[in-house]
Order: sequence, then C-alpha cells, then structure tokens
Amino acid sequence: MLAASHEPSATRVSGDAEWAMLAPLLPQILPQKKRTRPCAWTKRASIDGILYQLKNGCNWEDLPKDFPRYSTVYWHYKQWRAAGVIEALMLTLHEKVREQVKKKPKWTTLIIIDSQAVKHTCNASVASKGFCFYKATNGIKRHLAVDTLGFPCFTHCTKASLSDDAGLIEMLTLNIDYFKLKPVNLPKTTILLDHGYHIDYLIEALEQVYPQIMTKIRFELATKPSKQEKAAQGKAGFVPAVARWVIERSNAWMERCKSLVKNFERTLAHATTKINLCFVRLMLKRLAAPS
Repeated sequence: MLAASHEPSATRVSGDAEWAMLAPLLPQILPQKKRTRPCAWTKRASIDGILYQLKNGCNWEDLPKDFPRYSTVYWHYKQWRAAGVIEALMLTLHEKVREQVKKKPKWTTLIIIDSQAVKHTCNASVASKGFCFYKATNGIKRHLAVDTLGFPCFTHCTKASLSDDAGLIEMLTLNIDYFKLKPVNLPKTTILLDHGYHIDYLIEALEQVYPQIMTKIRFELATKPSKQEKAAQGKAGFVPAVARWVIERSNAWMERCKSLVKNFERTLAHATTKINLCFVRLMLKRLAAPS
C-alpha cells in the first residue's frame, strides 16, 4: 500500500507550506537508519501525529484514527527525542527565522531570560518534583533564554525548588560552547534579567565555568517602574517592562499547547523536549506565513 494514501486529512496539523520548509531539513538532522523494510507511513504523517498530541494534550493512545497507530507515532517521537533531533531542529529553524527578518542567524545582541514555575500532574515523576516557595508551586521550573523575536536560544527545565540563579547557571553551563564560539570582535551580548536574579553571584559562578565569559556578555536588570512613575503615567497594577514583555509572551505561547499547561513528563529532559517541540511548531508557522 502506498504511503501517500495514509496522509492524515481533517486532523492534519502541518500545512503544505510548513512541510515544504521542514522536509529539506530532515535528511540533515535525522539520524541515519539501517536499511529495513520501508515504513507504511510517511514521516510527515508521524510529525503531524506528534504535533497533534502536543497541541491537544491527549494521550498517545487517543490519537485520531487517520493518523498512524499511536505506537508508530510515539516510537518516532521517542527515537527523535533520544537522538536530539527536536532540539537540533529548533536551533536550525531559529536561525532561519532570524534570517527571514534580516538578523544575524546565530549571534544575537540581546538575550532575555526568565523562569516559569509549572505544576506537576500525577503522570510526572516524583524525582523531578520540587516546591517553589516564591510561587507556591509544586512541580518544575522552565527556564527560557529568548531573543527579541521571542524564540529561544536555550531552554532548560529544573525542579521548582531550585533558585532562578542556579537554574540560569545550569542552563548557560550546558550551552557554554555558544559563548566560547562567539567571535571576540562582535559586541557583547546583553542578558536582560528581572530583579529576582543576583548578578554578582551569577558572574562569580559562570567565570568558574568559562573565565572569559564576561568578555562576551554583560548582565542587565530590567527597569521596573515605581508606583510614582505609574501614577504619573495614569497607570496602575501590572505595567509591562521594556523588552521584558517579549519573554512573558513566549511563556504565554507555550500555554496554547495543552500538553504544556502543566507538566505531564516523567523526566526533566523530556519536559525540555516538549518545550523545544512547541517552538518548532511556532517557528514553522512563522516561516510558512505569507509575507
């Protein structure tokens, strides 16, 4: 039976324009597979099933019947997750999105970092659970580092009990090669933080990992309007800070996927993969949108 006859119809998630952007990237990113019997389903059908589960938050077993069998879809997702395909795809698409708006594909001059505490569900593992006293949340923390477009340069998940400072240090340490490879002739990258972070502590910890890091980056606290300044502007309550609203919007984008409203994943690495997959979906839509 021809694979084309198995394409999902009404429940298809990725459109033709999105698939046209994605298809050329897969041979470069997917791991080489041993020569076996050809699969009855196309990779596009499996990707549609993965994105459907992400967006709608259903159990894998509850995928609609015009997708491949749930075991097939989940097998592909599990293999690509283990091989780092989803993270590599997110980084590749991020470079293409930046090129689309005439920005440098890799080296951004501003990175905005924030964390979001997310509640656990009964599916999640006890080993990845922690309690955040500041947010009164029992679960995990999602750490995001985004550019001015709101798309992530780095993502990382920790227990909610870990402080924002420690989570940021973990995230930048895991991605320290990004800063080591940055050319010295480029301007320093400004890392914009809110007032929950402690810059002196961050600098001391990161210089132990990479002594020259402060020649490549500089930390800056976001301006926070006082009550008097808000009153003078005729505003009250929450007022978006300059540039900080970008990462708040990124957090809101994630919550449009029902799989990310709470943490359903058993490990922190799996939770990070779901975040990466969410932004893969968003960037595909951005690249495929008519200009």
